[in-house]
Amino acid sequence: MLWVKAFHIVFIASWFAGLFYLPRIYVNLAMTEPGSIAERERLLLMARKLLRFTTLLALPAIGLGLWLWLGYGIGMGPGNGWLHAKLALVLVIVGYHHACARLLKRFIDGSSRRSHVWLRWFNEVPVLLLVVVVVLVVVKPF
Repeated sequence: MLWVKAFHIVFIASWFAGLFYLPRIYVNLAMTEPGSIAERERLLLMARKLLRFTTLLALPAIGLGLWLWLGYGIGMGPGNGWLHAKLALVLVIVGYHHACARLLKRFIDGSSRRSHVWLRWFNEVPVLLLVVVVVLVVVKPF
């Protein structure tokens, strides 16, 4: 199980690296000048590739997490409230990942109306989620 846990951590870290950087590309897209077609296309290519790669990293991260959950048989009984909170946050993280995909589609079709300031705040969400999840897993406060 330690191998599973080690690879789960590696894939989570890699997945989050993509979630940290993808919205930053969106900030740059929102700041491109209207006539900068080459720059816009380059940023869209980067975003598409990063989203695809990040999605491929999310799948084993979630799969290994399920393996750990089922393998350890944790989650039932007193003292496991932290796990329920963590699982709820995992759903929020998957939702954030989906929101990133939707934002990219809007940038591709030119319908994005989000400002670079809004996107900068959106970029901070995965940092906060990761901090809370790590605290829940390590400290197990409830």
